[in-house]
Amino acid sequence: MITFWCHRATRWLPAKMLAELLDLPWSETGVGPFAPVYLNDGLTLDFDDWRDPVPSMHYFFRVSQDEFTAILARIQRAGIAYRSKVHGPVDYQVDTLHGGSIVYWNEPDGHQWEMLTVSYVRLE
Repeated sequence: MITFWCHRATRWLPAKMLAELLDLPWSETGVGPFAPVYLNDGLTLDFDDWRDPVPSMHYFFRVSQDEFTAILARIQRAGIAYRSKVHGPVDYQVDTLHGGSIVYWNEPDGHQWEMLTVSYVRLE
């Protein structure tokens, strides 16, 4: 389990948005105060409300090329601004310079999401 802190009183909004983009199950309520997104059998991303300022975080997901294509289509349909560079401007492009596909977008609280098809750590 990884806890994702939201600086708002509606933790279910970013949980719902991420779950819909990644086509994953989620719930408005979970154990305790969490709105969980079920990534796989071993990992749940729990969204929680936090009243104090929360530093922006960067989360990434490694997916297959077919999953990447489907998720990017959902990002586009949702009208979410995305970019090809981690700190670059919104350019609605996909980075393919590293042997795979990479795209970045921001959650409404400013947290950054990344989706890639090839890991940065490669076995030689």
